[in-house]
Amino acid sequence: PFLAALLAELQADASAWHMAPAVLVEQGRVAIGDDIGERLGARMVMVLIGERPGLSSPDSMGIYLTWAPRRGRNDAERNCISNVRPEGLDYPEAARRTAWLLRAARSRERTGVVLKDESAPVLRLGHDDAPDFTLTRRE
Repeated sequence: PFLAALLAELQADASAWHMAPAVLVEQGRVAIGDDIGERLGARMVMVLIGERPGLSSPDSMGIYLTWAPRRGRNDAERNCISNVRPEGLDYPEAARRTAWLLRAARSRERTGVVLKDESAPVLRLGHDDAPDFTLTRRE
């Protein structure tokens, strides 16, 4: 569901993106994207990692984006979107944020701590979700 939502988000500028074949890695870690991206000559790599079994949210997924992947990159050079799951950050919102980061990374040619997610969050509050608080004047 996430990939379908992401492809829909990127549809407007689909000609700007060239996707390499998907690579499935059993027991992989985030840095595997650096090795694969370097070998493929990719300008950007996106790694999707599922949560380890036994943790509190075994259906959760993390998305890691790295500009100019190559061996030796560190986590400060990546952007991460975490807790992607129906009860966390839902697929449409995760796709929207990922698309924003992909476009910004391509434009600025960087990811990581130098690329903050400046996409405006979309609030989806129903009537029952309205915050329950009272504003008072402080004197």
